[in-house]
Parts: sequence; C-alpha cells; structure tokens
Amino acid sequence: MFDQLYKSIHEHVSLSDDEWGLCKNSFRPKRMLKRQFLLQEGDVCRELTFVEKGALYSYNVDSSGNKHVIRFAFDGWWMANLQSFFTGKPTRLNIEVLEDSELLVLDKDNHEKLIEEIPAYERYHRIIVQNAYIAIQQRVENALGLTAEEKYAYLIDQNPEFINRVPLNLVASYLGITPETLSRVRGNFDR
Repeated sequence: MFDQLYKSIHEHVSLSDDEWGLCKNSFRPKRMLKRQFLLQEGDVCRELTFVEKGALYSYNVDSSGNKHVIRFAFDGWWMANLQSFFTGKPTRLNIEVLEDSELLVLDKDNHEKLIEEIPAYERYHRIIVQNAYIAIQQRVENALGLTAEEKYAYLIDQNPEFINRVPLNLVASYLGITPETLSRVRGNFDR
C-alpha cells in the first residue's frame, strides 16, 4: 500500500529505514469510491492526501452552477487545499474521487512532527510544494497565453493519462474551454 509514497519520497531524498518507518506510520490508509468527496466547499482541509492508486480532482462551482476544474491527482501525486490546510479557514473547493482510490492521509500534527523530526522529509515537502507552485504558475501562464489547441497539446504532452482517465467534459473545464471546442481541437489532432 505504500509503494508509490516510498517511490515519491526516495526520488527526491533519502530516508533511513527508521525514518521511513516513522514516516510510514504517520500516514493513515483510506479507500474511497468514485464520486465520493474527500473535501467539500465550506469544510476545513485537515489532511494532506497522497494518491497511492486512483484519481481525484478539485474544482469550484460558480454562482451559475458551472464546475471549474482546478487540478487532478493520479497515482503518486498529492492532493489537498493547502490554503485551507495551513490557515485553518474553510475551503471554497471540492475534492472528488474520479476513480476508486487508495489514499494515504497525513493530518497536520503528524505532518508537523515529520517536518521537525526528519530533515529529509522537510526537504521532500519543500520540493513537492515548490513543484506544485511551478505547475500552478505554468497553468496560469498557459490559460492566459495559449490557444485552445496549444493548451490541449501541452496537456497531452505533459500528462497523457488525462485523455484515458478523465471524462472529456472535465478535461474541457480544466483547459477553460467548452466541450465543443475540445471536440474540434481533438478532431484537428487526429488528422
């Protein structure tokens, strides 16, 4: 159950067997089914979630009831609302299970304990947050500066699993285009 987490951590830092044991024991396994909510608007995010197997996505809903997908998380990725997690304020996001998933959750107390007791874990967490920030910045730049075709090309280049694992209406929402535009763009790619 901890294979992906072990791989993720050890791609960035080295932990001793004792450190890995402490780290592993700090997480709680959690299984969730498709369409269940990990977090709903108005809740406070109290855990960081690592996806061992499966898929999640975060989104908000505007005043007209339209869903706006913010991000996805697949095997070996993290998911949380960091703003809510670190401030203790209610979230405006929903995190929903896209595929039946096996998750590892880490509450704030255990997260802080790992940061204090294992310097390599603190470095790992910093790298993960730094990479997440870079990804968000790239996403904003793409949203503001690329055509629909360029956004789609970038997405399938960087994350080819999206096309096989994510319903097209959610891909369109993530790209900030209509499903009709996505259909047209995909048609142009097939030629």
